[in-house]
Amino acid sequence: MSLLITKRCINCDMCEPECPNEAISMGAEYYQIDADRCTECIGHYDRPTCQQVCPIDNTIIANPQRVENSDALWEKFVLHHHADRL
Repeated sequence: MSLLITKRCINCDMCEPECPNEAISMGAEYYQIDADRCTECIGHYDRPTCQQVCPIDNTIIANPQRVENSDALWEKFVLHHHADRL
C-alpha cells in the first residue's frame, strides 16, 4: 500500500523533506502523498520515514484505496529510481 496523510496533519513540515521518493507535497489544506510515487520507503529504508518523523500518532496511515504488496512497491521503486538503466 502507499501511504495516506489524514486530516490530523498539523502541517509541521517534518515529512516532506524526509521522503526519498519526493511523494509528499502541500495540498489545499494539509500535506498529501502522491500514491503513484510512494513506496513506503521500500528500496530506501526499513520503515517509512514520514511515519517516523510525524509528531502526531496515526496521521500517516496505509491508504485503503491503494492496496499494493511488497513486490508492487519494489517495482514502483525500480521504475522511479532506475528507469534510465532499464
